[in-house]
Amino acid sequence: MNFLSLLLPLLFVGVFSYALFRRVKLYDCFAEGVRGAIPLVVSLFPYLAAILILSELFSRSGLSSALSAFLSPAFRALGIPEEIAPLVLVKPFSGSGSTALLSELLASYGADSYVGRCACVCYGSSETVFYISAVYFASVKDKKLFLPVVIALVANFVGVIAGCFFCRFL
Repeated sequence: MNFLSLLLPLLFVGVFSYALFRRVKLYDCFAEGVRGAIPLVVSLFPYLAAILILSELFSRSGLSSALSAFLSPAFRALGIPEEIAPLVLVKPFSGSGSTALLSELLASYGADSYVGRCACVCYGSSETVFYISAVYFASVKDKKLFLPVVIALVANFVGVIAGCFFCRFL
């Protein structure tokens, strides 16, 4: 049996044993943690619901497809294959939507193709910016969203461009 597969259970048993040794009331501590999580979930829910609804509308309305078709020539000029344009546009909004697009691209072009490698790098080097922003800014008092979101989107896009550039040579 592999040691790494035992790491998490051993860590749990170790923490549990240490807590028993220190005479910590584990169930009370657990209940206190859950009690603190409920207000956090309540404050996050409107932001997460808005992001999930907007990302679904972006995909289902056809705006994603139209924007992909419009931006494909610019992406091609930057070294991004036009086939992954929908993935580049959906990834900042939806992790599950981008996973579905990645699966379709890999099924169509293969994992070892240039398009497949670029799609994997694009998927791995970018983040669901709007989801992360919703989670972070839900708990922050100062809600100046514009600059951090723009910086994150630009960083994602630069990562995609650099990733596609390196995929060309690897």
